[in-house]
Amino acid sequence: MEDTIRLGVFFGVFIVMAAAEYFWPRRAQVLKRHKRWPHNLLLVAVDILVLRLALPASLAGFAVIAAQRDWGLLPALHAPFWLTVVISLIVLDLVIYLQHVLFHRVPFLWRLHRVHHTDTEFDVTTALRFHPFEILASMGVKIAVVMLLGIPPEAALLFEALLNACAMFNHSNIHLPVGIDRVLRYVLVTPDMHRVHHSTTPVETNSNYGFSVPVWDRLFGTYRAQPAAGHGDMEIGLDNFRKREDTRIDKMLKQPFC
Repeated sequence: MEDTIRLGVFFGVFIVMAAAEYFWPRRAQVLKRHKRWPHNLLLVAVDILVLRLALPASLAGFAVIAAQRDWGLLPALHAPFWLTVVISLIVLDLVIYLQHVLFHRVPFLWRLHRVHHTDTEFDVTTALRFHPFEILASMGVKIAVVMLLGIPPEAALLFEALLNACAMFNHSNIHLPVGIDRVLRYVLVTPDMHRVHHSTTPVETNSNYGFSVPVWDRLFGTYRAQPAAGHGDMEIGLDNFRKREDTRIDKMLKQPFC
């Protein structure tokens, strides 16, 4: 059931965003889909394989273990189930925000995370472009939070599905009307908001860390409304990784160690 839900959300959101990008693109792409997507999607397959081999269970699976053993702080509160789920989602989202900040500020973590930023285009597959070691590290953090708090399995599964869906939405190359984007970004990270984070300009790269909601960026002072060059002219990626070969799967896997 868990795999069915996660795969259903993944493919459903991916197909909708990919279609929306095709019909309503925000930016013209220099490096076309057929040159980038096979490598980005192959990296996803590697990530899934590494997770399956390295960990005995999914995040929800670890939540089941915690529930069976009555571990964590939340069960001790005896709060209503709905409130426990809400607290779980808020805490997990804050942890992901803080983790993202650390991956930018700690040098050896940045070497892993920069694989995500070396994509010179910005679309739905960019949301999936992460080095497997970063995926493992991130999962380790989430597992620790789930076990420490005793987050319910339902909340863990819901969070994973929402995080994945939001990431594909806010990395998509879709054009939202200015008025809709202005209102929507008060409650949800929009593509225009997150695209700023993928700018080659360091002060912009180090902003807009949120993947789901913008509240943490606004609260902690990392929110930046627009790129200085504008969305049409801003340069995406990193200055040191702009060669066509940097998009290859082998280069992405070796990049943190070069």
